[in-house]
Amino acid sequence: MKSLSIIVPCFNSEKYMRRCLDSLITGGHDVEIIVVDDGSDDGTGEIAEHYARRFPEIVTVVHKENGGHGSGVNTGLCLASGKYFKVVDSDDWLEEEAYRQLLEQIRKWSELEGPGSSFISPDLLIQNYTYNHLDEGMKKVMSYRNVFPERQVCTWDEIKSFRPSQYLIMHALIYRTDVLRKSGLVLPEHTFYVDNIFAYYPLPYVETLYYMDINLYQYYLGREDQSVNEKVLISRIEQQIKVTKIVAECVDLMEVRERHPKLANYMCRNVSIMMAISSIHLLLSGEEEARTRHREIWAEMKRENPGLYYRLRYTKLSGLTNLPGKLGKKATVDGYRIAKKIYKFQ
Repeated sequence: MKSLSIIVPCFNSEKYMRRCLDSLITGGHDVEIIVVDDGSDDGTGEIAEHYARRFPEIVTVVHKENGGHGSGVNTGLCLASGKYFKVVDSDDWLEEEAYRQLLEQIRKWSELEGPGSSFISPDLLIQNYTYNHLDEGMKKVMSYRNVFPERQVCTWDEIKSFRPSQYLIMHALIYRTDVLRKSGLVLPEHTFYVDNIFAYYPLPYVETLYYMDINLYQYYLGREDQSVNEKVLISRIEQQIKVTKIVAECVDLMEVRERHPKLANYMCRNVSIMMAISSIHLLLSGEEEARTRHREIWAEMKRENPGLYYRLRYTKLSGLTNLPGKLGKKATVDGYRIAKKIYKFQ
């Protein structure tokens, strides 16, 4: 069994996918790289096939009709044979030394899982990720050293508090493949921002975690057509709202709280962050229709899930994006602008 399956969903990625694949093949025979060409109409498929010919024991290519990022991840999960499962977007890459350390650790666990051993490798691996603003020559590392014990297998009961700028995004996570399959994860097709579902829905199926304080995932920011670009996000706000609703409804947090109270607190906070993102970008558009939609999404949650509504309404994150009046809306937007400058997100 390979140590790690890496899924690379691609759509018209010819301009930047080589950097991604060049970083991944350094993992050698410990990894399988599944490139999912999601109906590209440029040279993406040809580039992927070139890597498959050069590294036939490492790289596999799947060509399929366009179904969106979620469809690519679903396809990869169906085919993955590695112990662990990682998604790497085609414009991002992995840092070589951190990658080496990760694979070395997985190999050690595989040796401990020999015949007669009761050891089971952790369900979820967590590493730091880096925002790379290459055009500006700037980068920002997002770590979790204040949340998880470093290089120790732990449970949800042992985690500490997340800072306002911290949450578990897809780029920081590597699930055990069998845990993902046990969760029944299937991402919606033709939908943006499904990485939020990937980083949220399987968490109640995770019992053990392992944090490595290494800057593994290199997240590129700066493309004008990028889904997290502010203007693009505003234009696709209904997609963000759709995913927020899916996340808010897909897990029974009361059930999670009975087993793992700290995890339930985190997951509630995660929904809060997503509501905040939806709210802020509706307000950023400055249009009356968007302001009306902002009121509607909060009213919908109050009507459909009043318990969650009141928890979110009075948290610092999402609650501060639903302040009353014009001054409240202005304070929300101004606070977002300040946070963007500090944390250097898109």
